[in-house]
Amino acid sequence: MNNQQKQSIKVMALGGVGEFGKNMYLVEVDEDIFVLDAGLMIPENEMLGIDIVIPDITYLIQNQERVQGIFLTHGHEDHIGALSYILSEIDVPVYGTRLTLELAKQKVKEQEFKGNLNFIEVRTDTKIKFNSAKVSFYHTTHSIPDSVGICIHTLEGNIVYTGDFKFDQAAANGYKTEIGKMAQIGDEGVLCLLSDSTEAEKPGYTLSESKVVKQVTDAFHRAEGRIIAASFASDIIRIQHIFDAALDSRRKVAIVGRFTQTAVDIAIQQEYLHITEDTMIPLTEISAYADNELVILTTGSQGEPIEVLQKMAKQIHKQVNIKKGDTVLLAGSPIRGSEVFIAKTIDMLYRAGASVISGKGTFNTSSHGSQEELKFMINLMNPKFFIPVHGEYRMLKAHANIAKECGLTDEQIFIPEKGEVAELADGNIRPAGRIPAGNVLIDGSGIGDVGNIVLRDRKLLSQDGILLVVVTLNKKEKKLSAGPEIISRGFVYVRESEELLVEAAKRVRDIVERSISKDSFDWTGIKQDMREELNQFLFEKTKRRPMILPIIMEV
Repeated sequence: MNNQQKQSIKVMALGGVGEFGKNMYLVEVDEDIFVLDAGLMIPENEMLGIDIVIPDITYLIQNQERVQGIFLTHGHEDHIGALSYILSEIDVPVYGTRLTLELAKQKVKEQEFKGNLNFIEVRTDTKIKFNSAKVSFYHTTHSIPDSVGICIHTLEGNIVYTGDFKFDQAAANGYKTEIGKMAQIGDEGVLCLLSDSTEAEKPGYTLSESKVVKQVTDAFHRAEGRIIAASFASDIIRIQHIFDAALDSRRKVAIVGRFTQTAVDIAIQQEYLHITEDTMIPLTEISAYADNELVILTTGSQGEPIEVLQKMAKQIHKQVNIKKGDTVLLAGSPIRGSEVFIAKTIDMLYRAGASVISGKGTFNTSSHGSQEELKFMINLMNPKFFIPVHGEYRMLKAHANIAKECGLTDEQIFIPEKGEVAELADGNIRPAGRIPAGNVLIDGSGIGDVGNIVLRDRKLLSQDGILLVVVTLNKKEKKLSAGPEIISRGFVYVRESEELLVEAAKRVRDIVERSISKDSFDWTGIKQDMREELNQFLFEKTKRRPMILPIIMEV
């Protein structure tokens, strides 16, 4: 660290604010850039056909020689899922705890990353020195072990990034919060606190995992048939509860889903998941056991279990289907925005003959701190400035109000937008311009090649369909050689709309014949006339606006 007394410090978010997931934050200290997390986001409903969403890292690409590294808080996909895409653009080291790095290695392998990896393991006693600052870590409580908060020590004070956290006084070994170390960081002086806002609207305290263990075990003893337990692949603490309850109720656990099997294997290998050897069996052996001796643990794509449950309920899953007498346990908090999808899935499970245990009062306690825990974090750190992160705007606002209850003023609180630069200087926190930020959409193997125009077209296609108009012209003789042929997809049912399509074809023919009779004409003009004429005619007749694609061929 240099010896100058004044440092230029800026904080900005490339994701994770005004949204769920895609967590990625930048801290600039003089010329050094520290990247905090590199997550993906599950696409929103209007992002038709998109697989995942990652942050726009244009600013990092433009300044990659200044990037000191990517620092990971834990192994959930909303914090590590964008790594392979980012590392394919910038070659920088990645710092994380042992389990976090193992899950990150598996994730980049799944995403077929071909570049160089420089993963550096850290512990909570690790301190890494850079020219402008020093970086240290402290354990936090979350639903996955080896979760940490990150502290960047600067000459102006500490900048603390909490990652995802809650305070659970009965947390098991491997999940305990290092409150003493956090208090020490606070005593040293915290310039700015970036804190998790996910449950900022929820009063009180988050339910302890010790209560959840008992609820899961009781549910396993009450179930008379098979138990289908649906969890997130990286929700290691809930998976541990399921294995513990299976052992207590003398059941065997079989795993459905590659994501879950991989996460379980890694957690066992790294000794973060503790199970007896004979509790887990291969899925191929479930026919050798009675229904009341079985637990089937499942997840799906991106670790999301609900789609798999739907397949099981529809009897179209390749390995396991729901049958009468099954008990389905939704053993994880639902992704926000998926409530309607989950409600429909539960309905399908009941129709298939299963009993379902889900909702409030069951074991989907949050892995994020509620309002009283957020207050405790603020009081522990006693920051000079406060930036709420991780959540939609209303949650950031709720967290800002919590900070005010703890004694901070409006001038000390900065609610960020993606790409907005917060500068900490001269005893103030203030906006200082913007950097490029937004969504990069991943569709198949395409990265960022699907933009707003493509999404708009997909939305139009999903609403009113498409109409292809094909004509063949003899330009030399100035006449129609074939067509017009009109092909409808998703617009109208052709057999019931023959009169409409015949009239549309007649109008196209009139347009073409009128155009080619002139001394000079061009294809572009004819196509535009077709679109305008058909668009008006079809809207008058159907009140729909299909996408119209004219195709002109020349002979």
